[in-house]
Amino acid sequence: MQLIDVVAGIIQKEGKILLARRKPGSHLEGFWEFPGGKVETGETPEQALVRELAEEFSIRTRTGAFVAESVYDYGAKRIHLMAYFSTHLDGEIILDSHDKIQWVSVDEIEFFQLAPADIPLAQALKKSST
Repeated sequence: MQLIDVVAGIIQKEGKILLARRKPGSHLEGFWEFPGGKVETGETPEQALVRELAEEFSIRTRTGAFVAESVYDYGAKRIHLMAYFSTHLDGEIILDSHDKIQWVSVDEIEFFQLAPADIPLAQALKKSST
């Protein structure tokens, strides 16, 4: 089975981190995640994250340091998820692939039903913040 490269943004604001909930009818509907998407052919993960956040949220961002990665087999597909800190430069968040967002502290993330591939990222984030 092909391994799909996917990126996720750890967007921080005033000590909180952005989580987004997948909208009904989408893959993993109802699960919370660090927003992002697939890396397209010819893109670096950093470039893909800027593009995905623009497409999904209509915001302009700058990709920062690498945070963590995970590999998860969803059955129909297997993904390699790479998380980076991401700075929100401008634009109001407009939801496309999600139906809700929440700004949470690192300690509050564990109370959300995260997509399985995002769980190791949240664990690494918590470990690095202590």
